[in-house]
Amino acid sequence: MTTLMTTRTESPSIDENELAREAVANADALTELYRRHVTRVYRYHMAHTGNVKDAEDLTSQTWMSAMEGIRSFRGTGTFAAWIMGIASKKRLMYFRENKREVPLEAALHIPSPGLPPDKEASQRLQMETVSRVLRLISPDRAEAVILSFFGGLSNLEISRVLHKSEAAVKMLISRGVQDLRERTSPALEVER
Repeated sequence: MTTLMTTRTESPSIDENELAREAVANADALTELYRRHVTRVYRYHMAHTGNVKDAEDLTSQTWMSAMEGIRSFRGTGTFAAWIMGIASKKRLMYFRENKREVPLEAALHIPSPGLPPDKEASQRLQMETVSRVLRLISPDRAEAVILSFFGGLSNLEISRVLHKSEAAVKMLISRGVQDLRERTSPALEVER
C-alpha cells in the first residue's frame, strides 16, 4: 500500500467494462482495474478516516469485496462508480462498527512528496480549513464533494454511488463548493 500515492488513475486504453468481464476468470484483468482505481479508492477512504492505517485497511476490504463480487458487475455504469459504491458501503460499515470518526486533520500530518516546506505548510493550513468546513456542511453535500474531488468521479458516476439523479448530484456539488467557499474564504484570509 505504500505505493498508493505514486499510482495514477490513467485513461483506459482497454474498455473497463470488458476488463471487468474478463476479471471474472483472469487475474491480470483485475490487476489492471486495481492499478487504475486504487488511488481514488484510497483517497476516498483517507478523506473520511484521516488515518493511513484505516484508509489502507478499508481500501483492502474494498478490493477484496470487488474480487469476491466481480461477477455482479453488470456494466450498466462505469467500473469506477461500481468500485466507489463498494468503497462507500465499506466506509458506512466501518463507522457503524467503530462508532467513531477520525478527524481529517490526521491526514494533514502526512508529508507530501516533493513539496517544499513552505508550500506544504500552506497546503496543510488550507486542508485543515477545508476539513473543518466539510464537517459543517450537509453530509450529502460533503459526500458528493469528496467523491468528486477525492474520488475523481464524474457527476454521472457519483449519481450511481449516491442513488440520486445526475442533476441532484450537480446541485449537491455546486452547493457544497459554495458552502466551502463561503466558510473558508474568511478563514483563509486570516491565515495568510
